[in-house]
Amino acid sequence: MTGDETQDGDASVGVGTMLDRAPDAVLRAAFPGDAYAAWLKAYRRLAGAGYGGDVAEAYERQAPDVARLSSTDVAIDLAASVSNMAIRSGSRAASQLPAATVVAAKRLTASGALRRWLRLIEQVTLQAPESMVPILERTDYLLARLDLAGLESWLRIGVRTAVGDAARRLRFFTLEDPEAQRWLQRESGEVGFLDLEGRLKPFLSALWGISPPLREVPAGAPENARRRPGFDDGVVRMPASFPGFVAADSEKLYRAAVAHVGAHHRFTRKKFKLGGLRPAQVALVSLVEDARVDWLAMRELPGLARLYLPFHVAQANGPNTAPSLFARLSRALIDPAYEDDNGWIDKARKAFFADSDALSDQQLSRRIGDLLGNDLGQMRVQFDAKGYIVQPPYRDDNLGLWDFGDDDQQQAVEAEQIVESVRIRTEVGEGGEPQRDDADDLDEAAGRASLVEPEMDGMLAGRYPEYDYVTGRERREWTTVREYTPRRGSAEALLRLRDERADLVNRLSALIRSARVSRTERLRRQPEGEFLDLDACIDAAIARRIGEPPSPRVHGRYERRHRDLSVLLLLDTSQSTAEKVRGSGRSVLDIERQAATLLAHAMSELGDPFAIAAFCSDRREDVRYTRVKDFGLPADLTTYAHLAGLESAFSTRLGAAIRHAGASLARRLSYRRLLLVVTDGEPFDIDVEDRLYLVEDARNAVHGLNRMGIDTFCVGLDSTADSSLGRIFGRRNTLSINSVDRLVDLLPRLYLKITA
Repeated sequence: MTGDETQDGDASVGVGTMLDRAPDAVLRAAFPGDAYAAWLKAYRRLAGAGYGGDVAEAYERQAPDVARLSSTDVAIDLAASVSNMAIRSGSRAASQLPAATVVAAKRLTASGALRRWLRLIEQVTLQAPESMVPILERTDYLLARLDLAGLESWLRIGVRTAVGDAARRLRFFTLEDPEAQRWLQRESGEVGFLDLEGRLKPFLSALWGISPPLREVPAGAPENARRRPGFDDGVVRMPASFPGFVAADSEKLYRAAVAHVGAHHRFTRKKFKLGGLRPAQVALVSLVEDARVDWLAMRELPGLARLYLPFHVAQANGPNTAPSLFARLSRALIDPAYEDDNGWIDKARKAFFADSDALSDQQLSRRIGDLLGNDLGQMRVQFDAKGYIVQPPYRDDNLGLWDFGDDDQQQAVEAEQIVESVRIRTEVGEGGEPQRDDADDLDEAAGRASLVEPEMDGMLAGRYPEYDYVTGRERREWTTVREYTPRRGSAEALLRLRDERADLVNRLSALIRSARVSRTERLRRQPEGEFLDLDACIDAAIARRIGEPPSPRVHGRYERRHRDLSVLLLLDTSQSTAEKVRGSGRSVLDIERQAATLLAHAMSELGDPFAIAAFCSDRREDVRYTRVKDFGLPADLTTYAHLAGLESAFSTRLGAAIRHAGASLARRLSYRRLLLVVTDGEPFDIDVEDRLYLVEDARNAVHGLNRMGIDTFCVGLDSTADSSLGRIFGRRNTLSINSVDRLVDLLPRLYLKITA
């Protein structure tokens, strides 16, 4: 008896019992002809492998559906996938795989798509075996939002994000990690706040003349807070996304949200005192106040009606529950065409529109809200304060409307339940700085919410993609570059260096001057050269025919006669630049300042257009870019003061800084454009754990500039930090120095490259 026969025989009792539970006709219909024998063999192997009865039973139950939705071959091969899953991830995951395959088969109808999905699942099983249960449980949710390429990208990101950390991988794939939600949104193609931030701020300023900082709701905030806008402490918080809305509607929804917050700034003059209000009354006063400011806003800016009204979709025939009644009331107080025969809503509508002049009085909201709250109690309608979410979605969470004070009375505590689920308390963040508390800060002099841009908040300068080497794709508008005003320092030391090292400056100037960086010009009528000048040859022939001596200048040659070069010097000012350079008592940043000072003076004497900028980063949302000197401005005392004011801080998101600097160079009309990066080593940021991720992104950014005709060269300061500069810029385009004297060695190599 062979091993196979022994195995089949040992499993025959259990297998027969399982087969008796499934109608044989169903199986034979799903696996006609020889396919049934192949399926039976695969099933028996699975049943006899000792994984537990649930695994084989799940496969037996779902295999016919897989065959019907896809093919008999896929259904038969599924048994091997289930077996591999059981070995690596356990019987629970293995028993879920057949049902997940059915779900995937319904979603992935293209030819071969289901088989590719199974291969992807098997690959992830090898890399994250502990996470397969949550991944399979969420198959329908994931495939409803992602295509197969997007799913593969998201899964690879999850594996890469937590290399070697099974617990973190599990948090990612259970969607407990906020970054998992962010990546999922990006891969699904949803339009989110970060995609629109650059357009929302000018829109708000144009409507209401205010420019508050717009911030995404913290990823760790409670669910209710992440679903609605809010404002406090001079900051407007916006949801990361509005799931379920197509791209065009998402943008309109965000515009409606910032317009509504601006209306509160204009028409809500002071916060409401909480007093002894019950949660339902707090919600109703807020609802009426939302309607009041929207109505006044539409009266001042009639076009807002086209923005607001499409999001009021409540129907008059809805159930008489608190969420339904509140949504219907919201629509009744803003949509003149809406009709609702509910007496409670009709009463509110009549009170609201009884006197159009009364709408300017904020206390109208308090009076109507108190009245409606009492009536709601008499109607025995239950109100769940913690589960309440403001409707429609463009309206804010109402936290900015209330002054909760320090009242410890029980009634105040109960009323606060309505906003407790979305309160964002003051905590110390990762950077050691306190985060904002959710209690609003009023400008007492003006008597209204203060929405003022903080002085030190960087100006949004651009959004750039970031390359993910795992998926091989760029993530559109993934990083945000903000430009910061340069600080001024004492320029005395740099000016003294410039004077003391005049010999080095002169040598640098001579080296730069010797390189004629320009377009080649064709010089005609030369005594010698690279080609014959046809016109000069004809003139010489004519001269000979008429008996005159011909001119010997019948040649031509190509020559670079002028300089046509723009240079941007990009300085790394991350925290690692505070380290000492090997063989020197100076920090990396000190050497950068010295090099920039000497190069600036040399290029300024030659008249070459050049600019100096510095960068560091605090996560992908805040790549800090400082313009030390712009093109067209002289290298004067201000330039050296800005250089002296540079400080080491934060991280090194090199790719985004290169792209932003490249965008400045791309606007130059020079024949050659050079980006000269001065840094000390490897790109790094605190929101990225994969060391290769930012290295490959920076390398991709350099290649992008090369395709635009922009030369890139890197001066690496020889510190104790690890260096990947050769990988990023290429070994021929990278030179390591430990003092400014080595610049003399650098420039011949650099200018030889750009004059070639």
